[in-house]
Amino acid sequence: MAFLKTKHLLLSGITASVFCLFLVGCQESGKKNSLWGGDDDTREQIAIPASFTPDSVRKLTQQLDSVFKHFHKRRGFNGTVLVTKYDQVIYKNAFGLADFYKKDSLTVETAFQLASVSKQFTAMAIMMLKDEGKLSYKDSVQQYIPNFPYHGITIRQLLTHQSGLSNYTYFSDKLWPDRNKNLTNEDVINLMVAHRPQPYYPPNTHFDYSNTGYSLLASIVEKVSEMPFATFLRERIFEPLEMKQTFTYSPEVATLTGKIATGHTRFRQKRTSDYLDTVLGDKGIYSTVEDLYKWDQALYTQKLVSKETLKEAFTGSILKKKKKQEEDYGFGWRIRPLDNGDTAVYHGGLWHGFSTYLLRNPKEHSALIILSNLPNGSFSYLQELRKFLYPAPADSILNQQNTATARL
Repeated sequence: MAFLKTKHLLLSGITASVFCLFLVGCQESGKKNSLWGGDDDTREQIAIPASFTPDSVRKLTQQLDSVFKHFHKRRGFNGTVLVTKYDQVIYKNAFGLADFYKKDSLTVETAFQLASVSKQFTAMAIMMLKDEGKLSYKDSVQQYIPNFPYHGITIRQLLTHQSGLSNYTYFSDKLWPDRNKNLTNEDVINLMVAHRPQPYYPPNTHFDYSNTGYSLLASIVEKVSEMPFATFLRERIFEPLEMKQTFTYSPEVATLTGKIATGHTRFRQKRTSDYLDTVLGDKGIYSTVEDLYKWDQALYTQKLVSKETLKEAFTGSILKKKKKQEEDYGFGWRIRPLDNGDTAVYHGGLWHGFSTYLLRNPKEHSALIILSNLPNGSFSYLQELRKFLYPAPADSILNQQNTATARL
């Protein structure tokens, strides 16, 4: 990480509200999180270690503030960030502009297109229907889309990117006649039925990341629930979790005013929507760092699905694992070990001028949420940021901070 070389931390920009939030959280460490109320017996509890003191949090918050200010000024990071440890928000901030033409400033309440981070919500919708006994992961696609021309593909294979299907964002370029007409999930299916684009692999033989698979999952949710996919997400997930600034893309989004970020090219030119934006399931959700914190916290409860169902979503599934393979994939989540020995579940996204990243460490109830509307390579620091937040066992948080300070 190419940090600015200086001897001391920048101590500015640390708001009292962040620190007060930590203090309140510590005082109620043995209670249920106030977001869900005191009667939620399904919430997974976490013990706060003695080393997690107000002083250690203050130092970590200061370091994070210095790091992100440096990335904004020297690396061009433009976006919002929220960091938690032991369920407590220890840092959140916004850097840069929501629209470079209008010069609108970003805030932590600004909504961003989540790109592929949307996939975890699609997977959750499937898991909810599975928990209700309305589908099985073993079901074939034909049970819900009878004219689907590719056989031997199950819902589980769609969830874990093992369907082998070709990418609709590529074959639609050749097969969709009118680029001024929005493509829908139903249109994607119809193109596959009519033209049968060649799959990349036979099903259940390779892990091959598939946007097509997640668009099909959204269509299956519609068939099973008998409601539009966007309506299912709103009524069954966003509203129950009070994610009031989270919604799915529609053509009307482009005309909305309010706290919505505009996607840009790396040269700060505005990205416009196109015919592919209206396909949902693989992308298409807009949200804020604060709403994603509510989502993160909900995953420590059984408000949406059972603990057993959620556990499977965080269980690896990649075929023919290699000895040095570090990453795996569950249901809408990538899985990888951290330097401190814990296992993280995470996902990134890149779509039409937006870069997104959500990492969770379930063992210590921590999260790193970053949303950007300027894909200029400024996310290249994520590996070093993970090392700082989740250091190897030999390094204490304080030692890690001292190491990082020496780099500044």
